[in-house]
Amino acid sequence: MNRVILVGRITKDPELRRTNSDIPYCFFTLAVNRRYQNKNGEKQTDFINCVAWRQTAELLARYITKGSQIGVEGQIQTRTYDEPTGNRRYITEVVCDSITFLDTRRQADRDSFRQDYGQFDNYFDNYNDNNKENKNHEDPFLDIDTDISSDDLPF
Repeated sequence: MNRVILVGRITKDPELRRTNSDIPYCFFTLAVNRRYQNKNGEKQTDFINCVAWRQTAELLARYITKGSQIGVEGQIQTRTYDEPTGNRRYITEVVCDSITFLDTRRQADRDSFRQDYGQFDNYFDNYNDNNKENKNHEDPFLDIDTDISSDDLPF
């Protein structure tokens, strides 16, 4: 059985690519903390190469940015290639069957806002810096009507 489940953070913004036959794919690295600490009390981190294909790759490239926390389920694959110098290289990576977005909706909304409205990139940083002492001040993304009846839900 070849099954992998990982939870970690993306190390850089994913970049969507396409094969010659126009199939989308995306390589990314996931930083995953180990469960135990070293003798100095520090947690160790593994950087695991992953690849997503088709719709999974498109969703990843569209909604995930550096630092986003995701869950990955897939299988380990090892492939080889020969360099022009004649050296054989081996690559081990996780081929993702599914990806789960684990960041809070608030963080995802901020990231999406920053991506869509780059001119406001510093808005949230400035907002948080100016309101650190006022802990009761509401975040603009949380200023929504939360009085929802069960009749309003789509399920």
